[in-house]
Amino acid sequence: MTAPSTIDSQHLSDLLASAAPPRVLDVRTPGEFEATHIAGAYNVPLDLLREHRDDIVKHLDEDVVLVCRSGQRAAQAEEALRDAGLPNVHILDGGIAAWEAGGFTVNRGAQRWDLERQVRLVAGSIVLSSVLGSIAVPKLKWVAAGIGGGLTFAALSNSCAMGMLLAKLPYNRGDVCDAQTVVSRLLESNPS
Repeated sequence: MTAPSTIDSQHLSDLLASAAPPRVLDVRTPGEFEATHIAGAYNVPLDLLREHRDDIVKHLDEDVVLVCRSGQRAAQAEEALRDAGLPNVHILDGGIAAWEAGGFTVNRGAQRWDLERQVRLVAGSIVLSSVLGSIAVPKLKWVAAGIGGGLTFAALSNSCAMGMLLAKLPYNRGDVCDAQTVVSRLLESNPS
């Protein structure tokens, strides 16, 4: 497996201003996308991209830049697209966080917590509650151990079951984002 190709925010900004800009696919949840995204980006949540990658790849003949919060989900999306035969895939180094930190323009909507922040809140709350609860019910300490094990597995496997579950909550869904909608948006803006 080859290392993912990354580009920095300045390079992406230059590419977007060029005569042949790349397609920017934002693989965060629709809720995260609605809150903040790069102008012209398409929202293709990671789970949707994985499930319908072959249909989506058919409509991506130019360079593609993948964006998420920090780069982890984009790396997973990059692997899925390369496995489907798309060679011209890049990842925005540092994700939307680096883009914003660099002072580049974003479109803003209703503000929501990023999925990674939600995972930290839920995991931390469960651990804290179970440790405090273990004073009265000693076996509750194993709930904290289970969350710790889950977080360790998430780091080692570069996946997060809690994040995938939280992404399905209505709060994180935002506008309807399905494969047919994504493909139709790609077709509408296809220059060929």
